[in-house]
Amino acid sequence: MSRSGAPPDRGALVELLAGAGFVSATQEADELLAAAAAGGVGGFGDAGRLEELVQRRLTGEPLAWITGSASFCGRRLRVHPGVYVPRRQSEPLARRAAERLPAGGVAIDLCTGSGAIASALMAMRPGARIVASELDERAVGCARANGVEVYSGDLFAPLPRSLEGRADVVVGVVPYVPTPELELLQRDTLTFESTLSYDGGPDGAGILRRVLAGSPRFLCRGGALLLELGGAEADLLADDVARLGYADVTVLADEEGDVRGIEATFSPRSTA
Repeated sequence: MSRSGAPPDRGALVELLAGAGFVSATQEADELLAAAAAGGVGGFGDAGRLEELVQRRLTGEPLAWITGSASFCGRRLRVHPGVYVPRRQSEPLARRAAERLPAGGVAIDLCTGSGAIASALMAMRPGARIVASELDERAVGCARANGVEVYSGDLFAPLPRSLEGRADVVVGVVPYVPTPELELLQRDTLTFESTLSYDGGPDGAGILRRVLAGSPRFLCRGGALLLELGGAEADLLADDVARLGYADVTVLADEEGDVRGIEATFSPRSTA
């Protein structure tokens, strides 16, 4: 990409990445150059270091693992190797969760991964208490490195009992890909990332159902449940949503009209 000791040829790097099928080649080239500079000498970093990073990317390794960070909701987050990389498609869910979260409220972020949504909520609602849970120990360490109050364990199980009935928001990007469709994910996804972050069971709704069932224990009356999902899963969950006391259910879609999530308000029937 460049002569030894000469500044890297940014244009050639962009062309290389674009030719390999990376749709955000210009942005990726800039991030790789910055990462090489940070680890090298002089103003442009070591050419060998850049070559190493580029070759890793060409194998399909997530860019965030190579550079050590990713952007989410306008903030830069640490992303450790092996940890689920936050997706831009999850940003609207985080922003909507912030809209439903009172300034001094409480929010729970399930399957927090690197702590992306929790961290975004902390920035948008600095006076609120944001807690998270995560099953993968590598991700727990990463979320803590990003300043998140995270508890290690499955969904609601590790959370403090003092939060029961107090949460204004429960939000999560939990695994929701149907097991038979895992093979349809973007190339190299499961070459590097674990199925633990994606596999939602035979119909994709297995873990989503568990979140629906567990949330009433923690949500206050009028609290919001926001979950990322896809495909026909909103329809698959309709009976559970109605039975468990949720109301004002909205299916969230992106600009192309693809289903991306659901939002519901916890409104249990009075027992009086």
